[in-house]
This record gives sequence, C-alpha cells and structure tokens, in this order.
Amino acid sequence: MNIETHAERLKNSTYPGRGIILGQTPDEQNIVQVYWIMGRSEGSRNRAFISEGSTVKTEAFDESKLENPSLVVYHPIKIHNNAHILTNGDQTDTIFDYLQNGDTFESALCTRTFEPDPPIYTPRISGIVDLDDTQHIYKLAILKTIALNGDYATRHFFNYETAIPGIGHCITTYQDNGNPPPSFSGEPFCVELFDNIAATADFYWDLLDEANRVSLLVKYINPEAKTVALKIVNKYQK
Repeated sequence: MNIETHAERLKNSTYPGRGIILGQTPDEQNIVQVYWIMGRSEGSRNRAFISEGSTVKTEAFDESKLENPSLVVYHPIKIHNNAHILTNGDQTDTIFDYLQNGDTFESALCTRTFEPDPPIYTPRISGIVDLDDTQHIYKLAILKTIALNGDYATRHFFNYETAIPGIGHCITTYQDNGNPPPSFSGEPFCVELFDNIAATADFYWDLLDEANRVSLLVKYINPEAKTVALKIVNKYQK
C-alpha cells in the first residue's frame, strides 16, 4: 500500500471532483469519514457545508446564483440508528429510507444511477459505516456510466471486513481534470489518516487544488463510546 504515492495522486490532480474516504485512525479508536466537494464553474463553487444537528447540509453560498438546487442542495451525511451514511448527492436520502424500511445499502443504490448532468454524467459515490454490521467495517460504492455514455449504467460495490489502522480507502468522482473529466476507474485507493481530526482535515484540505476546492468535512466515529466528532472546512463562509 503505497499511501504516499496515492496522496500525491490527489495533490497532482487539479480536479478529482468530489471524494469520499473511509478508514480507521492509527490508534484504532475511531472510524473515519472524509468528504469534500470541488468546483470549476461559479455555480459549482457556490456551495458550503452547514451542520444541522447530527447531519450536514450542502447549501448555496449565494442563493441568488443557485441554478440547479437538485444537484447542489443535499445532505452528504445522515445517521440511521448506528448506520452512518455518506454520499455525494441525494442518494443519501434513498439509502436512509431503505435502511428505515429494513432494506440494505446495496438495494438502495440499485435504484439509482449517475447524476443527470450530461455530458459529464457525474458518478454517484457513497459510503456507509454500520456499527451493527458484524461482517463489514465499512462499504463504498460508485454508480457511473460506461465510457461516459448516458445510455449505460454500471454499479460497483466495495466491502471491507476489517479496518487497517491509519489507512483510509478513497474514491473520487473523477480521475482528473478534462472536458468532460474522466470518471473514477478501478478500486478505491489507500491513503493516510491521523489520530487528530483537525490534522486529517488540514492534510486533505491542503492536498486539494486551491483554486477548485470548495468544502470538506471530517467525521470521527468512536464505536466503543458511540460518540461522533465533526470538523467542517469551507472556502466560503455562510
């Protein structure tokens, strides 16, 4: 696991888009969730994370410039019982609703596809940490097109049975900048995590391209104490 090389992958990409990391702190005390958003256009950069109790909402920084609320305003994180959901869109609500009805993360995402934003067709990336799941420490998923063709969808699920201390698995919407940007390909790659939540937030905020980064959140979940800590970084404050 060459985590330094993989960190450079994020640093050297001007536009990996939105990203999710799930993993464990080196001291094995916390399961970690990281999520960030980026933007190339004025509309994409017009966003900020707002904490709302146990959840977080993505809102327009300047509502007068809001063009497509369905792709901007959503809850990237929600909690159902001991299941901590993290996604890059309104599929958060789909997963929450399915869990509430006794169904699964996978079955929820089998009802969704990529985002309706041609010609990019942004992939939907999702993760879950379910403290009641005795078989998996966390799961990741990506829903995307085949070769950027809006007529074809493919769904990939990655299930992790055991956490690796100090390591997170990262998945992004895009591989790098482009017109349109190419969708993420392959398996989630391994990256570094830290015991301190602020250190993790600072590390990934500094890795992201300064011109295109918009907001980042880090969530630490302590399975033993059933406690949660949250750190939010916004380029533009509400």
